Formats: sequence, structure tokens, C-alpha cells
Amino acid sequence: MTIASFAKNQLDKIRARGPVSRFGTQYLIDAVAWIFALIFAVLLRYDFDTSQVSWRWLAAIAVVTILIQAGAGWAVYLYRGRHPYGSFAEVRSLLYTVFIGAVLVGVPVALFGTLIQVPRSAFLLAGPIAFVLMGGIRYVKRLIVESLIEHDEEAEPALVYGAGYLGSTIVRRMLTDRNSLFLPVGIIDDSPARRNSWFDGVRVLGTGNDIEAVAATTEAKVLVVAIAKADAGFLREINDRATAAGLKVKVLPPLEEILEGKSRLRDLRDISIEDLIGRHPVDTKIESIAGYLKGKRVLVTGAGGSIGSELSRQIYKFAPSELIMLDHDETGLQSTQISIFGHGLLDTPDVVLASIRDADSVMDIFQKRRPEVVFHAAALKHLPMLEQFPDEAWKTNVLGTLNVLEAAQSVGVTTFVNISTDKAANPTSILGHSKRVAEKLTAWAAQKSGQRYLSVRFGNVIGSRGSMLPTFTALIEAGGPLTITHPDVTRFFMTIPEACQLVVQAGGIGRPAEVLILDMGEPVRILDVAQRMIDMSGQDVAIVYTGLRPGEKLHEELVGANETDERPVHPKISHTAVSPIAPENLDKDRWTERCKQAYITPTPEGGPEAVRSANHESSLR
Repeated sequence: MTIASFAKNQLDKIRARGPVSRFGTQYLIDAVAWIFALIFAVLLRYDFDTSQVSWRWLAAIAVVTILIQAGAGWAVYLYRGRHPYGSFAEVRSLLYTVFIGAVLVGVPVALFGTLIQVPRSAFLLAGPIAFVLMGGIRYVKRLIVESLIEHDEEAEPALVYGAGYLGSTIVRRMLTDRNSLFLPVGIIDDSPARRNSWFDGVRVLGTGNDIEAVAATTEAKVLVVAIAKADAGFLREINDRATAAGLKVKVLPPLEEILEGKSRLRDLRDISIEDLIGRHPVDTKIESIAGYLKGKRVLVTGAGGSIGSELSRQIYKFAPSELIMLDHDETGLQSTQISIFGHGLLDTPDVVLASIRDADSVMDIFQKRRPEVVFHAAALKHLPMLEQFPDEAWKTNVLGTLNVLEAAQSVGVTTFVNISTDKAANPTSILGHSKRVAEKLTAWAAQKSGQRYLSVRFGNVIGSRGSMLPTFTALIEAGGPLTITHPDVTRFFMTIPEACQLVVQAGGIGRPAEVLILDMGEPVRILDVAQRMIDMSGQDVAIVYTGLRPGEKLHEELVGANETDERPVHPKISHTAVSPIAPENLDKDRWTERCKQAYITPTPEGGPEAVRSANHESSLR
């Protein structure tokens, strides 16, 4: 029998005895460490002259010390299985335990040691020696246990991109989990300071530029991206290099999900198109948020939709006294209620069924519930549909917003956040024009009330109902063709959670009548997205160009003409302002006429590009 197999058998026997036997064994080892440390310290003090040692008193002191070790160790959970074996948490508890024993016994010995022929300095030496012995034994056992782990033969060799906290943690998890599907063979990191560093025996082998060479050397099959705040552009670059090297790319869940317990570090998944185009992490300052939400009555319109439901989930974490979720879609409200409260009974005050078009109903709800903070997410958003039915955009996005604003003012709402769109910047579509008016009405309400009424503007959100990615996915699954309006059309993208972080933060950092705009990075070419999705699907799907539809832009804008781009609080959030418009100055006929004044500019590829006048100021009166 080899030493390794013998050690493995002994460890298996200890595990089989159960926790009481296992931690009892640990305590006995610690007791022996104290006895050895005390004897060694006393002999060292007397130059190893055993005739000077009072063995009876030394034995009594040792017994008292190991009894205190048992009590202190139990109190700090050292012998109760709270901490992983050999971890820093266990070492910290071990230090507390040894310190307590050394103080409780060492102080009396220091005072009266000469009376019983025990050196007063005994515990000054014995304490550190005992601690080193106990910690050393634990570390050696941990090394033996980890060296005996037998990984699944099907575990794939993997490179880990990132040598920070997440990277080093995932490397350790892979090495110590016998069921891990991946075995780390190398680490990639772009920091020169980490080059040639080692983490649990796994070496940093190069930077992102070396992926192909490192993959060939290590015969890796998988690249695990372990960077908490990796944005879409960075992930696209890594994915392209990994694909060229023949590596599958895996990503970790977002750090927020790990911290909230929704996901674990081991929940690796294939990289998705959402990761490649939609990740734009924004550091949300909690202190700028909790103050205006905690303990307040918060109402969310459109709470059954994609944005409204995620907003409700994020707001709920900040402990409002009431969360009032309003929508005219009962099924959407039920889904949101289930995601937050774990039930969809629809019989509780947190859900309200109403349409923002009904001014009397909205006013009645506000008078009864008296919200203090409002997030207005209810809107019609599909551009081509509203081109066909502009009256619906006016009724919902303009008059509906006005109904909510007037109800909010009537009950003294202090913070009102209107959710807008990048199509409101230099609008060329019915959707853009209607949301632009909503921004102006919000600015008017801010001036009239003197309260923090503001708008938040951002681009396309990924995964919302009816948005581009689900549509593309359905077309690819159906075998195509995949339709794109124009080969050069670009759009801004962001994930729904990140968009909602901005919306929530706006209420904390925005000023009255402002429009807050997130720096969403570089716009993404839709053709590139389509080609990536087709490549990832493994299918042969044709792409067909249909030409820009009425009201569509070739390239969206976030900041409109004559708008400023100030960033006084957050480096990735712009603050601008729009001119207010009072309700009495609204003129639907003039608005409709202005929206219809389009002109056509021919483009060489992909058909006509439809553009409407951006002179929106004169379109309302």
C-alpha cells in the first residue's frame, strides 16, 4: 500500500466516524500541541535541565490550559464545524482560542510562577509555539486532502481569464471540487504585475494577446472569464480570440447575483449574445439610493412589463414601507408579484390594476395610497406599431404621463422618475416624439412643484418582450430568414438590470427637470449581432435586408441637439436638461402634423433611410 492510499484510507475512516469524532480528534491534536509547547518552552527556559522543572505544577497548568482550550474553542465554533478545515476563518478562530488560553493561564503564571517553579515567561513562548503547531497540522492535513482529490476523467482542461479575487477563487473551487467539470491548467491576466504568479499551483501564463499560444501549449478546451465587471466590448474581444484558439467560452454569473445568493461561483455558463452586446456595468452608490427609498411609499407604473418588473425587484431590496405595483396587464402583475413575494395571489395591496389613460382612476389611486416616490415605466414602445397608430402613442405616452404627473403633484410626491428612451433625442419617429413630450411634461412638473421630477434616457434593453434578441432567436429557430433593416444600422444596448440600476440611481443623484443619460459605450452594428447569433446557433440561416422603416434612424443618438453633456456626479452618467411644456400648450393636431413631415434620403445599400425633422420645439404649439 502506498503512502497516498494509506492517507486516503485514514481520512475516509475519520470522515465516516462523523463530526463528533472528527472534531474530537482535532481537539486532542490541539491538546497535544499545548502540552508539547509548554514542555518545550519550560525546558528552553531552563536550558533543557530537567531537574529544575516542577513536573507536577507543569502538568496541572497543562490540564487547565487544555480545558480552557476546549471551552474557548467551543465558544468560537472551532470544534463545532462552522469553518472549512484549514481556512483563514478557522485560523482566525484558532488564534482567538489560543490567545484566550494564553491570557487566562499565562497571566497568573507570570505573577506567581516563581512560587511554583514555573518560568513566568513560559506562556510568552508556549502560546506562539502552540498556535504554529495547531495551524501547521491543519495546513498539512489540508494539503494532503486536496492532493488526494481525484477529478472526473471527463473534466475539461480550462484556462481562467483573470487572476483577481474571482479568478483565484474559481481556480481553488475547480481544484478542490471532485465533481468539477473543469480542471485549471493556466491563468490569463493582463496585469504585468501578475505575470508568472502562481495560484494554488496554477500559473499565470500570459495576457489576452497570448490566448492562442497558451491554449496550444496547455491543450485547454475551455476559457473561463472570471472578471466581475467585464463589459460587452471586452467580452467580444476575448470571445473572438478564444474562438480563433478553438476554445469554448464560459462566464460567471454577475457579481451582484453571487453576493445576493441567486447564483454560485460554480454556476458557469456558456457566453451568450447578451454578454457580448449588453454588459455595461455601472457602479451604483448605495448611499445615494437607500435614503430616498427606505421607509417610503413607492409606486411603479408599468410594473408588469420588463423594465417595471425589474425596477420593482430592485426597489424592494431597499425596504420601502409600501411597494405599489400598477399596470393594466394582470398577467404581467402576477409574474412580478411571484418574482418578489413568492406568490401570485393578486389579492394583496401591492398590486393595482389600472390604466394610466384613465385620469380619474389614476387620481383616485394616488389619493388613496399617497405614494411619496414614483417610477413611471408604463409606455407604448414598439416604433413600427406606433407609426401605424400614432393616436395610441399620444394617449399613452403623452396624456398617460400627464395623468400620472398631475396625480403625483396632487399628493406631494417628492421624487418622480420618468423612464424615457434614446429615441427622444432628436426624434424622428412617433415613439421618439411622444417620449420627448413626456420628458418636457416632466420638466414642467418639476418647475411647478419644485420637487425632484426628472427623466432617465437609455437605449435598447436586452431581453424585454418583443425586443430584437428574442425576435432574432425565434427567426433562427424557425430556420430563417433573419430580417435586418439595413446592413449599417447600429443601436445602443444594455441589460435590463443595469438599465434599472441607472433609473433607481437617478432618483438619488438627479436634479429637478433633468434628463439623465447613461454612457452606453459604442453602438453595436445589428448585422454583427445577427451574424454572431447565427454562428452561435450552428445553423445556416440567410440574412435579408428589408430597408429602414418609417421613423427609424440609421444610428441612434443619446444626447440631442442643443443639449449639454455634463457629468457632475458619475463619470458614466450625463446630466442634461429639456425645455418644459405646460399641458395647456399641448396641441395634438400640430404634433401629428409635425410627426408626418418626413423626407426620404436614398442610401446605396439596403433601401431608403427615413428621417423626420428634429425641430421638435415648434411641434407642440
